[in-house]
Amino acid sequence: MRYMLLIHKDEKWWDALTEAEQQAIVQRAIDYSEARRASGFYLGGERLQGTSTATTVRLQSGKPLITDGPFAETKEQLAGYTILDAKHLDEVLEFVTHHPLLRAGLSIEIRPMRDWPAGPG
Repeated sequence: MRYMLLIHKDEKWWDALTEAEQQAIVQRAIDYSEARRASGFYLGGERLQGTSTATTVRLQSGKPLITDGPFAETKEQLAGYTILDAKHLDEVLEFVTHHPLLRAGLSIEIRPMRDWPAGPG
């Protein structure tokens, strides 16, 4: 089963770190994940730009409404994601509970991904 890890951080806290502190945290996370790529467990992931770059689109009265920023105001913002292929949730929990981002103060939400039927061609 594939799982998506939704990584959340407090942007104000993150921005208060030095560039060197941020880079060290990111590098530990990359090293931790990449070590599991060859086994097929770690499928990939990406960091996201800050919420100031976000655009939200929703329908209002049947017409698209485009606004700057994320949909909801929250203390933590979505910072990135990781996709894993695991036999079961316990395997994912073992990975996440030792993840450097968790230890650095970020939070990680685990969501099973739905399998979609294969499309044409």
